[in-house]
Amino acid sequence: MFEGIGTAIVTPFKEGKLDIESYEKLLNFQINNQINAIIVLGTTGEAPNISLDEREILIKKAKEVSGNKAQVIVGAGSNGLNHTIELIKNAEKNGADGLLIVTPYYNKPTQNGLYEYYKYIAEHTDLDIIVYNVPSRTGINILPETVYKIASDCKNVKALKEANSSFEQINKDLLLLKELKDFKIFSGNDDTAFQLLASGGDGVISVASNVIPLQMVQMFKFIKNGEIEKARNIHFSYYKLFKNLFIETNPIPVKAALSIMGFINNELRLPLVPASEPTMKIITETLKGCGVI
Repeated sequence: MFEGIGTAIVTPFKEGKLDIESYEKLLNFQINNQINAIIVLGTTGEAPNISLDEREILIKKAKEVSGNKAQVIVGAGSNGLNHTIELIKNAEKNGADGLLIVTPYYNKPTQNGLYEYYKYIAEHTDLDIIVYNVPSRTGINILPETVYKIASDCKNVKALKEANSSFEQINKDLLLLKELKDFKIFSGNDDTAFQLLASGGDGVISVASNVIPLQMVQMFKFIKNGEIEKARNIHFSYYKLFKNLFIETNPIPVKAALSIMGFINNELRLPLVPASEPTMKIITETLKGCGVI
């Protein structure tokens, strides 16, 4: 499992179809700026709106561009076990290095249900698994104790992406899960990534690194080298960007930002729609304010 910055990459579209030219351009921007992993088909990649055939194209292209310079982690979670297994087999077939498995949304399982769910998945793949906790999107919060039990019993469950903004839970994650050998804890929120990393976290699965990959990599390296003040300066220099990339539902603002930067068309698939005019103005001003454009 990687350590450092993984970019939750957007999926560019053009006239309703995959825009592979823009996707490749964005992937090269990430690799050239030392990103450690590309996370394909996560929340930011609009995974629910991508067909199996399109998934194959996106995974293969990410592998082709990344080569041996960055891992390709594929989002393969859904709210149903059978569909999740189907997505996992698709990821395996196309060369994924690992899997990002979100807690099953809408069903609202118990903690024991979550344990059994991840245990079954781990038994049906050889790929390394990142448990993805994002209660604001799924309606369910997987507790540190549950993740600990899963990872203790399932040796290919290698990491947690924690997008619960509760510092109490983040601290519990770090206290409990660091007892597990080689287990990684990633921040799923850019605005609290500095704090998690400074407390001993292993990386960030980042939305902002679509826009500022090198700066996110630098922040991580500064923290690992004990240069906390330099890392803190980066954190606060881009704090407005971290916050404003979520003023509408992700990935609406980050796609707006990348379109302003000239990487992609500002196009999403329904039920998501492009950013409103006020949001476009805020994103433009934010990019200018932190020197991105």
